[in-house]
Amino acid sequence: MYKRGVYQTIINRINEPRRFVQVVMGPRQVGKSTVVKQVLQELNLPYRFYSADNVPAINSAWVSNCWAAVRSLKESKGLDCILLVIDEIQKIVNWSEVVKKEWDDDTFHDRNIKVLLLGSSRVLLEKGLSESLGGRFEEIRMTHWSYPEMRDCFGFSLDQYLFYGGYPGAASLVNDEDRYRQYIQSAIVETTINKDILLDTPIGKPALLRQTFELGASYSGQLLSLSKMVGVLQDAGNTTTLAEYVHLLDEAGMLGGLQKYSIDTARRRASIPKFQVYNNILKTIYSPYTFEQAILDRKAWGHIFESGIGAYILSQAFVQHFEVFYWRERNDEVDFVLRKKGSVVAIEVKSNAEKNTAGLETFKKMFSPRTALIVGDGGLDAEEFLSMDMRTLF
Repeated sequence: MYKRGVYQTIINRINEPRRFVQVVMGPRQVGKSTVVKQVLQELNLPYRFYSADNVPAINSAWVSNCWAAVRSLKESKGLDCILLVIDEIQKIVNWSEVVKKEWDDDTFHDRNIKVLLLGSSRVLLEKGLSESLGGRFEEIRMTHWSYPEMRDCFGFSLDQYLFYGGYPGAASLVNDEDRYRQYIQSAIVETTINKDILLDTPIGKPALLRQTFELGASYSGQLLSLSKMVGVLQDAGNTTTLAEYVHLLDEAGMLGGLQKYSIDTARRRASIPKFQVYNNILKTIYSPYTFEQAILDRKAWGHIFESGIGAYILSQAFVQHFEVFYWRERNDEVDFVLRKKGSVVAIEVKSNAEKNTAGLETFKKMFSPRTALIVGDGGLDAEEFLSMDMRTLF
């Protein structure tokens, strides 16, 4: 079975002395449970695996019961160390408070019980971690499958990856495009909105939230003002409501609204957002083109190409902890500006020979970025860029 790079990271963390609760987090359907099960098969360490999938949400005592069972097993068998794994932990109300209580009890009594938590909701996991587990946990971030992973495991071509994205569960459906789109719509989009956003956040207009995602995703890689969105969407209310919905979609790992790069924070926040999906299939499911039609339409493929590069950048930003912006001043623009600890990287995506890249030179003169590069025609090959470790850019 194919093993993702994060496999070794999880093994290394578990084999370390007990220090922190390890939390595997990321978007839905990217293989978090699968990679953890692969790790458990290889570990030379006793463990117990529990899933909160079918446990009532209000039954917070269930987490304590799992802990008690592991403690009892450790004591009865005289084990020096044991690993407790809980899947879908975010489904339990107040899970983080219970985990904090049990973890601190083990620490106080010198019990060598290591803990690995995973869940399918970035939103609910991050909320619980920030509220109760400060200083007690480490994140292991996972994201959508990269181009090399989809190529090596499923035989995807570069064009297929740019159009169909990086969801392994749907890879076998690429020859049936209608079925592929239906799977993404139901298993990814609707499930994420219903179980990760609406379940925990009071939303006055759920239909508007879905419309916001659909419109923003279809414009992925392009600027679209919230004022224009208000004019297009039904019952849209005001720009503040839409901005909050975009923020929630960003937290869920679906759609980001990139701000304009500026030294001035106020100008950044007031800028027109550039929408960008985290995985390109979230854009192409709303495209009127099939895969074959999109490749033959130069303009349509240009938008798909630019959004696909952006999706990789945004997903890597989540894993590698860097910020992503765009830059535009009059007729000059740069597609993506990356920032991490003061280091700035400028990336221009060139989908065809006609696209002007003069904005990159202007940006270099104004901001002196650490790295400035073109991806695509006349620059770094897209296949090479989608295979690189983006940490090397900083």
